[in-house]
Amino acid sequence: MEDNHKSPWQQIDYNLLFLLFLMLCTSCVAIYSAQLIGQYGENFVLKQIVWYVIGGIAIIGVMILDYDQFRKLSWYLYGVGILLLLGIMVFGSEVNGAKSWYKFGGIAFQPSEIVKVSLVITISNIIAGHNEKYIIRTMREDMLLLGKIGLAVGLPMFLVLLQPDLGTSLVFIAITGSLLLVSGIRWRIILTLVTMFVLFVSVLVWIYFTFPQFFMDYILDQYQLERFYAWLDPYGHPDAGYHTRNALLAIGSGMLFGKGFKEGAIYLPEAQTDFIFSVIGEEFGFLGTSIVISLFFLMIYRMINTALESNEPFGSYLCSGVIGMLTFQVFQNIGMNIQVMPITGIPLPFISYGGSSILACMIAFGLVLNVRSRTRKYMFE
Repeated sequence: MEDNHKSPWQQIDYNLLFLLFLMLCTSCVAIYSAQLIGQYGENFVLKQIVWYVIGGIAIIGVMILDYDQFRKLSWYLYGVGILLLLGIMVFGSEVNGAKSWYKFGGIAFQPSEIVKVSLVITISNIIAGHNEKYIIRTMREDMLLLGKIGLAVGLPMFLVLLQPDLGTSLVFIAITGSLLLVSGIRWRIILTLVTMFVLFVSVLVWIYFTFPQFFMDYILDQYQLERFYAWLDPYGHPDAGYHTRNALLAIGSGMLFGKGFKEGAIYLPEAQTDFIFSVIGEEFGFLGTSIVISLFFLMIYRMINTALESNEPFGSYLCSGVIGMLTFQVFQNIGMNIQVMPITGIPLPFISYGGSSILACMIAFGLVLNVRSRTRKYMFE
């Protein structure tokens, strides 16, 4: 028997929505403290609430359509994303060394954030369509699927790297990797790809130590190299390591329970965005940061359940792509705050201030809610 009496709006996952509400509360508290000692003197809390409201409207918009309709729209969404990235080259504005933004008066919009979501939808569509067409899979079919995914990811990643925006391109890789894991492609192919990636990185390291000038002229810009120097030895590079040193000092000084709300004293550039986790660590200590990480863990856990319980493969792929996108961004942002990862400018999902980031995360969140609300329960599953 099937429980088909409830409408999708009656099957919304309120646990996920409650976690999102807690993220909003955490974000507002942390941003309020960050702006007190920040360099801008703006009311980022009010702006964040406005973006959450806009994101909430976006979630409702996503929920109106059956998630299967996004499969039909996937290539249109992909095309719009590519046009937005191409437009950046002509009409974009440069911020922090990257030409990644459209500016309309006092509003800045980063299209690559929205492209992340369109990429999740497009790759999910590619995998679902391929698996439906090739029920009996051979190595040839697996390689064909890999080629399709590679072409779909390659163009937006190339355009993002031209900006240059290494952080967003890494998110593209995380989305692709998470979807490859559930695509049904043979593990030997996936392991081969991982091995090739490791070899590629090893060759880059060898080139750097053997031909340092060639590396700096043709592979990475000087400011990108300085970020790696600051990551490996922040105290040996006073200028490049400034952000990392202060982030570590802020988190370390918070100790177990923190200094208290609004008691943060360590200056962090872009504290309301990239280094919001350090603000939480300083004021609320290990306990506060543990709660934030637990919120993300519970959110990802609920999303994994949604992916596993979905009645359709396309729904599972959508959830897997969103999980890969959010998980990598959480790991990267927290990692760069505690010197586990180099600084890339990736915001902490749902917590960091940023309109484009919040909107993209909310749309992705809405996709997962959509899949959950349209998943049918069977009595004898």
